[in-house]
Amino acid sequence: MSTMLLEIVTPERIVYSEQVDMVVVRGVEGELGILPNHIPLVTPLKIAPAKIKQGGREKLVAVNGGFVEVRKDKVVILAESAELPEDIDVERALAAKARAEQRLQAARQEEIDFRRAQLALMRATNRLEVKNHHNS
Repeated sequence: MSTMLLEIVTPERIVYSEQVDMVVVRGVEGELGILPNHIPLVTPLKIAPAKIKQGGREKLVAVNGGFVEVRKDKVVILAESAELPEDIDVERALAAKARAEQRLQAARQEEIDFRRAQLALMRATNRLEVKNHHNS
Protein backbone atom coordinates (compact mmCIF):
# COMPACT_ATOMS: atom_id res chain seq x y z
CA MET A 1 0.00 0.00 0.00
CA SER A 2 1.36 3.42 -0.91
CA THR A 3 1.76 6.22 1.60
CA MET A 4 1.92 10.00 1.49
CA LEU A 5 3.70 12.62 3.56
CA LEU A 6 1.46 14.36 6.09
CA GLU A 7 2.67 17.63 7.59
CA ILE A 8 0.72 19.51 10.26
CA VAL A 9 2.16 23.00 10.50
CA THR A 10 1.31 25.92 12.81
CA PRO A 11 2.80 29.43 12.80
CA GLU A 12 5.12 28.28 15.62
CA ARG A 13 6.33 24.87 14.46
CA ILE A 14 5.90 21.65 12.51
CA VAL A 15 3.67 19.58 14.80
CA TYR A 16 3.72 16.38 12.74
CA SER A 17 5.64 15.16 9.68
CA GLU A 18 5.42 11.47 8.75
CA GLN A 19 4.44 9.07 5.99
CA VAL A 20 0.83 7.96 6.51
CA ASP A 21 -1.71 5.66 4.86
CA MET A 22 -4.69 8.01 5.23
CA VAL A 23 -5.82 11.19 6.93
CA VAL A 24 -9.38 12.21 7.72
CA VAL A 25 -10.14 15.89 8.37
CA ARG A 26 -13.33 17.85 8.99
CA GLY A 27 -13.66 20.58 6.40
CA VAL A 28 -16.34 23.23 6.28
CA GLU A 29 -18.19 21.07 3.71
CA GLY A 30 -17.96 17.92 5.86
CA GLU A 31 -15.59 15.06 6.61
CA LEU A 32 -12.90 14.35 4.02
CA GLY A 33 -10.86 11.14 3.80
CA ILE A 34 -7.59 11.57 1.94
CA LEU A 35 -5.62 8.64 0.52
CA PRO A 36 -2.36 8.73 -1.49
CA ASN A 37 -2.84 10.11 -5.02
CA HIS A 38 -5.95 12.10 -4.04
CA ILE A 39 -6.86 14.87 -6.45
CA PRO A 40 -5.23 18.20 -5.50
CA LEU A 41 -7.43 20.53 -3.44
CA VAL A 42 -7.39 23.23 -0.79
CA THR A 43 -10.23 23.60 1.71
CA PRO A 44 -10.79 25.35 5.05
CA LEU A 45 -10.98 23.21 8.19
CA LYS A 46 -13.24 23.29 11.21
CA ILE A 47 -12.02 22.98 14.78
CA ALA A 48 -11.96 19.19 14.99
CA PRO A 49 -9.61 16.24 15.35
CA ALA A 50 -7.64 15.06 12.33
CA LYS A 51 -7.56 11.24 12.21
CA ILE A 52 -4.27 9.75 11.01
CA LYS A 53 -4.08 6.13 9.88
CA GLN A 54 -0.59 4.69 9.73
CA GLY A 55 0.43 1.04 9.60
CA GLY A 56 -2.80 -0.27 11.13
CA ARG A 57 -2.71 2.32 13.91
CA GLU A 58 -4.94 5.35 14.32
CA LYS A 59 -4.03 8.64 15.97
CA LEU A 60 -6.01 11.82 16.54
CA VAL A 61 -4.48 15.30 16.47
CA ALA A 62 -6.39 18.34 17.76
CA VAL A 63 -6.51 20.74 14.80
CA ASN A 64 -7.92 24.16 15.61
CA GLY A 65 -8.99 25.59 12.29
CA GLY A 66 -6.90 26.44 9.25
CA PHE A 67 -6.66 24.80 5.83
CA VAL A 68 -5.70 21.48 4.29
CA GLU A 69 -3.77 21.42 1.04
CA VAL A 70 -3.70 18.10 -0.83
CA ARG A 71 -1.01 17.43 -3.42
CA LYS A 72 -0.28 14.20 -5.30
CA ASP A 73 2.06 12.71 -2.67
CA LYS A 74 1.76 15.18 0.21
CA VAL A 75 -0.92 16.61 2.49
CA VAL A 76 -0.25 19.81 4.43
CA ILE A 77 -2.53 20.95 7.24
CA LEU A 78 -1.88 24.64 7.92
CA ALA A 79 -3.49 25.10 11.33
CA GLU A 80 -3.92 28.09 13.60
CA SER A 81 -2.87 25.67 16.33
CA ALA A 82 -2.56 21.89 16.63
CA GLU A 83 -1.72 19.52 19.46
CA LEU A 84 -0.68 15.89 19.63
CA PRO A 85 -2.52 13.91 22.33
CA GLU A 86 0.63 13.52 24.43
CA ASP A 87 1.02 17.33 24.52
CA ILE A 88 -2.52 18.03 25.76
CA ASP A 89 -2.85 19.10 29.40
CA VAL A 90 -6.25 17.72 30.46
CA GLU A 91 -6.60 19.96 33.54
CA ARG A 92 -5.82 23.05 31.47
CA ALA A 93 -8.31 21.99 28.76
CA LEU A 94 -11.03 21.29 31.36
CA ALA A 95 -10.41 24.70 32.97
CA ALA A 96 -10.56 26.40 29.54
CA LYS A 97 -13.79 24.52 28.77
CA ALA A 98 -15.36 25.65 32.06
CA ARG A 99 -14.28 29.28 31.44
CA ALA A 100 -15.66 29.19 27.90
CA GLU A 101 -18.99 27.74 29.10
CA GLN A 102 -19.27 30.51 31.73
CA ARG A 103 -18.46 33.15 29.10
CA LEU A 104 -21.06 31.64 26.77
CA GLN A 105 -23.71 31.91 29.48
CA ALA A 106 -22.75 35.53 30.16
CA ALA A 107 -22.49 36.33 26.44
CA ARG A 108 -25.98 34.95 25.81
CA GLN A 109 -27.30 37.33 28.41
CA GLU A 110 -25.23 40.31 27.26
CA GLU A 111 -24.78 39.28 23.61
CA ILE A 112 -21.06 40.13 23.64
CA ASP A 113 -18.07 37.92 22.91
CA PHE A 114 -20.40 35.04 22.01
CA ARG A 115 -18.37 33.86 18.99
CA ARG A 116 -15.07 34.12 20.88
CA ALA A 117 -16.43 32.05 23.77
CA GLN A 118 -17.96 29.56 21.34
CA LEU A 119 -14.59 29.06 19.59
CA ALA A 120 -12.78 28.66 22.93
CA LEU A 121 -15.29 25.97 23.92
CA MET A 122 -14.83 24.17 20.58
CA ARG A 123 -11.02 24.20 20.99
CA ALA A 124 -11.20 22.83 24.55
CA THR A 125 -13.70 20.13 23.57
CA ASN A 126 -11.50 19.21 20.58
CA ARG A 127 -8.45 18.77 22.84
CA LEU A 128 -10.40 16.62 25.30
CA GLU A 129 -11.78 14.40 22.50
CA VAL A 130 -8.27 13.81 21.16
CA LYS A 131 -6.82 13.12 24.62
CA ASN A 132 -9.65 10.75 25.58
CA HIS A 133 -9.25 8.82 22.31
CA HIS A 134 -5.50 8.57 22.94
CA ASN A 135 -6.05 7.11 26.42
CA SER A 136 -8.63 4.52 25.35
